[in-house]
Amino acid sequence: MQTLCPSLYISFHTVLMLKFIGIAKTPFKDKNCAPRQGRYSNEISEIEIFPEFALGLDGIESFKHLIVLYWMHLADREKLRAKPPDSEERGVFATRSPNRPNPIGLCLVELLEVKGNRLVVKWLDAIDGSPIVDIKPFFAEIDCV
Repeated sequence: MQTLCPSLYISFHTVLMLKFIGIAKTPFKDKNCAPRQGRYSNEISEIEIFPEFALGLDGIESFKHLIVLYWMHLADREKLRAKPPDSEERGVFATRSPNRPNPIGLCLVELLEVKGNRLVVKWLDAIDGSPIVDIKPFFAEIDCV
């Protein structure tokens, strides 16, 4: 066991259980169709939040941009090396490759509309059907370097 803080003990090989809060509805049916970065596409997508998490959307309409964390469900979780475009092969933690041990995607999106438990967004680079892990508001004053 490794002590991380006085009240938290965690093994370096702990298996984590996530609750997916929704699903991405995008025009990208496979990894060959998805943009390398969401800002490279103006396609409109929807994020459907599961009913049991819909209350968590309260107040989200007051934000123009959101950070979306999603699970890259088609990724190869065994790969530890990748070759970025126009660069040499390197470790996956030095790349933006979706293939990695914990394939968590992070995307800054523009919120266009809230329709009940659905968020209409632009710039989402997730493949259709990708599970949504979390959504957070984007604050330029703290989320930019």
